[in-house]
Amino acid sequence: MSASFYERHILPHLIGCACCAGPVMKQRAKLVPGASGVVLDVGTGAGPNLQFYDPAKVTRVIGAEPSAGMRRKAAKAIQAAPVAVELVDAGAEALPLADDSVDTAVLTFTLCSIPDPGPALAEIRRVLKPEGRLLFCEHGLAPDEGVAKWQKRLEPVWKRIAGGCHLARPMDRLIEGGGFAITWLEAGYMPKTPKFAGYDYLGEARPA
Repeated sequence: MSASFYERHILPHLIGCACCAGPVMKQRAKLVPGASGVVLDVGTGAGPNLQFYDPAKVTRVIGAEPSAGMRRKAAKAIQAAPVAVELVDAGAEALPLADDSVDTAVLTFTLCSIPDPGPALAEIRRVLKPEGRLLFCEHGLAPDEGVAKWQKRLEPVWKRIAGGCHLARPMDRLIEGGGFAITWLEAGYMPKTPKFAGYDYLGEARPA
């Protein structure tokens, strides 16, 4: 099986299933309705966030997704979305948007898979208005030494089968290091999720 076949046909299905699991969807449902104005949905994937956008608050959603396979899977969710959605072929590192053009950026279970999060966060910061908000929900490094040790042991193999997903990134520190100030944060293990992949950072940040 070639890597391209796996990435184009198998991986989108696996990621779609994982990103729509019950505990993950509950986290999305807590976060996404807080978005407002022009929204950038980073790493739209199969579109699991789209159902949660509030049409009374959101002008439109621009979904950035670099995977052709995931864009195909997103078609049904876009049709059913309660808001207007424009899907663009782009990764977070190179967004085809003007400076200061977005009111809210939404980053859900995406930062774990971006090869170099620094440039991606800088690009998100570039397109956000000065008063804009970054809403994030990301799994990452656990505070418990035993869990963190297993995360680091499993990460090299996990990245190969899970589309580059990192298990042990300290998401709060990455976001702050990317030029944001976190205004609120909830962190803890998601229920019914293996601890090595279930420590979740949910919160809001603003350009620093």
